Amino acid sequence: MSVERKINPKLCGKPVLVGGSGDRGVVASCSYEARSYGIHSAMSMKLARQLCPEAIIVRGDHDQYSHYSNIITDIIQEDVPLYEKSSIDEFYIDLSGMEKYFWLL
Repeated sequence: MSVERKINPKLCGKPVLVGGSGDRGVVASCSYEARSYGIHSAMSMKLARQLCPEAIIVRGDHDQYSHYSNIITDIIQEDVPLYEKSSIDEFYIDLSGMEKYFWLL
């Protein structure tokens, strides 16, 4: 959702669904505004459109998501001693020994 809003800021603050647009399509992701209508990932697009007819439907773009994922990976790689990328948008980061970089309360 963040990549879609970065590419098209007009989507900010609106109910947005990412996924297939046909009745057999599935919601791959949705904005918090869409979630307030009861929509969630893996829901049928048909039901999602019934719950929120004004939702904006965007077809996912894996190439764009990979591009931004690589940018984030490069940033993490510069500053984190040990990490594991578990998916396109998920990382496990070991911050052991990084205490000097954080203010402890």
